[in-house]
Amino acid sequence: MRNSEIITAPYGNQSCLRVKHPTGLNIDIMEMPGYHSAYALFGTKYGSVNTRFKLKGEQDFAQVPEGIAHFLEHKLFENEDCDAFARYAETGAIANAYTSFDRTAYLFMCSENFKPSLEILLDFVQHPYFTEETVRKEQGIIAQEIRMNQDEPGWKLFFNSLRGMYFHHPVRIDIAGTEQSIAQINADLLYRCYRTFYNLHNMTLAVAGDVKAEEVLEICDKLLIPCEDQGLEEVFPEEPEQIRSAEMESIAPVGVPLFSLDFKLRPRKQGSELLRAELLVNLAMRTLFNSSSAFYQEMLEKNLINFEFNADSPFSGGGHFSVGLSGESRNPHEVRERIFEVLEHAKANGFDRQAFERLKKSSYGNMISSMNYVDSNASMLLDSYMTGVKPFESIATLADLTYEEAWDFLRKEVSTDNAVLSIVHA
Repeated sequence: MRNSEIITAPYGNQSCLRVKHPTGLNIDIMEMPGYHSAYALFGTKYGSVNTRFKLKGEQDFAQVPEGIAHFLEHKLFENEDCDAFARYAETGAIANAYTSFDRTAYLFMCSENFKPSLEILLDFVQHPYFTEETVRKEQGIIAQEIRMNQDEPGWKLFFNSLRGMYFHHPVRIDIAGTEQSIAQINADLLYRCYRTFYNLHNMTLAVAGDVKAEEVLEICDKLLIPCEDQGLEEVFPEEPEQIRSAEMESIAPVGVPLFSLDFKLRPRKQGSELLRAELLVNLAMRTLFNSSSAFYQEMLEKNLINFEFNADSPFSGGGHFSVGLSGESRNPHEVRERIFEVLEHAKANGFDRQAFERLKKSSYGNMISSMNYVDSNASMLLDSYMTGVKPFESIATLADLTYEEAWDFLRKEVSTDNAVLSIVHA
């Protein structure tokens, strides 16, 4: 029997159906009458940081090579006869997949043939096929991808910052791993990780658009393969509160030096507490440093930044949490000092309350507007499951935030002692 509930957005009449399927899979469906396309994601809580784990009954944690989640995503599209893309070509659906730090998702978008496209998705993700020969071939392909990433200035900037913030956490390693780590991957390891993380109790299906919930559930009833909850347990290395290095520097062919200034924050468990913290620090930092701020205008006038400067979204997950600012500058050290001055003044004296309220309203409006797009809705449904919150919870939480909370968070959580300046220059 399916356990289900209807979750309604805190505005208008939009809602989604959340179902706990008997196989263990979480299913979120958002019917959008009047739309002519559909978007579906089949995801697992398995990303690049999930390298240490054990199942119930096991005494010791297993350690697997870095990059194996990304490697597994690549290989899952193939089977003994053909690959999933060839099957999607027959339905006309546009398919893709991605691996991030904390998840892997397989997706398609279509304007017709939704049911056969969904059947393909549920079928190939549940039927892995790996051989030592195909694994060796993929090792060469991914090694080339790793080398290309290492030559990309923005990629260098990002991971240099993570390596400056974190001593041990696997978030500091490229999602694709290293050439040395992927060389350790074999078919047996892929099957082991697949059986561990591609368990339906660890997965979700998110669908939005021109769909009928009952049709989605009928396909799920037909194709989902029952499995036992394995009691998956993961662990991350002990991580000091302080940063590893205040400055990280790399060389790449760039016209103007790239920089990012990232603040290591106290990590929180996934769920409502983390969601609230992300929204608070995002609003506070954007109020102080976005394109409408006094800081931004002053830095532009002094030619210390250009229009590439941005207050970045918070970056968080299991055991890590940070927020930063990035852009281009010929004097990033001076930009850092000015940012520190603005932060310390705001922590001591507060910041522009009216600007905060305007930004909060604008952010709320953007969230509402995004609900007009099938891909945004499906992605929101997937993200809510992955982060341990309910669909639409971010909208309700944002509406509830106050200036006083944001100021308090800034004072207590954002420290200039925990900032990493990452620079990439020619």
